[in-house]
Amino acid sequence: MNPVVIAVIIVSVIGAIAALILAIASKVFAVPVDEKAEQIRECLPGANCGACGFSGCDGYAAALSKGEVKETNLCNPGGNEAAKAISEILGVVAGEVKPMAAIVLCRGHNANSVQKLNYQGVMSCRMASQVFGGPKECIYGCVGYGDCMAVCEYNAIKICDGIARIDPHACRACKKCVKTCPKGLIEMLPLEETEAAVLCKNHDKGAQTRKECSAGCIGCMKCTKVCENGAITIDRFCAKVDFTKCTGCGKCHEECPVGAIDLVSLTKK
Repeated sequence: MNPVVIAVIIVSVIGAIAALILAIASKVFAVPVDEKAEQIRECLPGANCGACGFSGCDGYAAALSKGEVKETNLCNPGGNEAAKAISEILGVVAGEVKPMAAIVLCRGHNANSVQKLNYQGVMSCRMASQVFGGPKECIYGCVGYGDCMAVCEYNAIKICDGIARIDPHACRACKKCVKTCPKGLIEMLPLEETEAAVLCKNHDKGAQTRKECSAGCIGCMKCTKVCENGAITIDRFCAKVDFTKCTGCGKCHEECPVGAIDLVSLTKK
């Protein structure tokens, strides 16, 4: 027989055997498909932000499908629409997603803050913070190099006059910026409610804070004395508002001698 024909036959037989083995392996080692999890996954926005407490949308969908978690309202970017769609798949009552938006607790823009060095390295907040706490005298304030802006998938963050600012109309409450900020300056506030917010996280004593930023909290405690609901406490020379107790009366805002407390009303268009 022609050697070429023999070679073709041998290769064909080997190919057929390999195909048979692969076919058997695909059946033996096949991973069962969770159709319910796939349906739930289609209801989620795909941000994979981890705000729900899971590794991503796939993890949350799998947990819901297996009954490991009952709450259908853990996806902030998906909002109430996603919660309702998931509830219909699972046959449960939809939980309500409380609208939230992120806010930067700092007023240390270029006019208020004092620069201590001319940073020449990688334009990253995290990297710049490694050099004497950053380019500003206040080591607690916004560096303003946009690490939070880089991770925001919704273009909700801009750098304005040296500090980050978040547009509540565009924010989807995914919390990626919260996790990214090396100074821990970004927090979540409820939408459609007026709340007092201390736009500062400086923990130096008042005299030192005044040298670093003209808008920094000096820990004078005047706000705590006028708050009738016990919503404000002083933590290491800096005021902090408990949003669950704040009624938005505005007395702390009026009393603050440096204007570090502002009344914030984040609303959707």
